[in-house]
Amino acid sequence: MKEWQELGKELRRFINPETFPVAIKILETIGEIPSGTRVPLRDLRVKLAHCQAQTICRKYGWTLAMTKEDLGCAISGYTYGWEPVDQEDALHFFIRMNYAKDTTVALNLYQSFRCLKPGQCDAVVYSPLEWTKIEPDVILIYLNPAQLMRCLHGSTHLTGRPIISSFSGRAASCSEGVLGAFLDQLPKVVIPGNGDRVWAAAQDHEMAYALPASHLKDLIEGLARTHEKGIRYPIPTFLRYQPEVGLTLPLTDIFKPIGEKMNKD
Repeated sequence: MKEWQELGKELRRFINPETFPVAIKILETIGEIPSGTRVPLRDLRVKLAHCQAQTICRKYGWTLAMTKEDLGCAISGYTYGWEPVDQEDALHFFIRMNYAKDTTVALNLYQSFRCLKPGQCDAVVYSPLEWTKIEPDVILIYLNPAQLMRCLHGSTHLTGRPIISSFSGRAASCSEGVLGAFLDQLPKVVIPGNGDRVWAAAQDHEMAYALPASHLKDLIEGLARTHEKGIRYPIPTFLRYQPEVGLTLPLTDIFKPIGEKMNKD
């Protein structure tokens, strides 16, 4: 695990995210869950959504495993292949919530979710990258827009090809982000969805970046090379210029009313 942990430290050095980058492992069997890993229903006495587990990991620094029994979110249960969702019920939900104006639009939404096949995954482990207990399949990082810009610089350094993502505002971090990166083996920009904000405390300034673990070395190399040329975070704002105050009046005239007031006082 040491190599992944060192990469996590390098990631922090170059972009300094507010919360811990998350290493994510898709497990075929529950028996692969590392010892010492917290499980929501057993250890926290509650069921959670995947986005909540991600947030506990990135804010608390805990390693957490999610199984079907721990899940309290129907949408992510469907996307991870754990719970079948009746199509008519899903379409009715989209229409009732005004996400879709009619059945045709609702069907488009339903079919756009990125999903694992039933039996493909029995558990998901979330672990802080800098001291991860698992070899990750996906890395998930919550960022502000400037930090995300730097990640895009790093990710495109070796290929020059832009990062292609999709945005719906629904099931974003779990479906468009984690599963999108896992299934396509490509980085994904994520705008956190409504559930991520309501239940998982995603803030207004936060975006996210999901990438297949195989891409992490390339990202770090790209960040390092651009950093060498001064393209860095925090952004080094240009400040070596003389400010101009009062283009038409001398400074004595500009501040004269203030001085007069002070004398009167």
